[in-house]
Amino acid sequence: ARTLMGNPYLVLLDEPSEGVAPVIVEQMANMILELKAQGVSILLSEQNMHFAELVSDRAYVLEKGQIRYQASMAELAANDEVRRAYLSV
Repeated sequence: ARTLMGNPYLVLLDEPSEGVAPVIVEQMANMILELKAQGVSILLSEQNMHFAELVSDRAYVLEKGQIRYQASMAELAANDEVRRAYLSV
């Protein structure tokens, strides 16, 4: 909350859904969408693909510090090869 008091242009979020109850994750997603609607840019590092799909416009898949894939979230969702190679357990 304190971060938002400064009216930021960019908010960095590192794994915000990790270890958080699903109802809180849903509230967090709604808050992120509200920030986006207000023109705030969000840089999200997230392993929870469902959460990322809810709030993200683009995806960048990193491997050893290098961007290996970048696309819209819709393109990523449709790319089974990339999802299997980088995003499956």
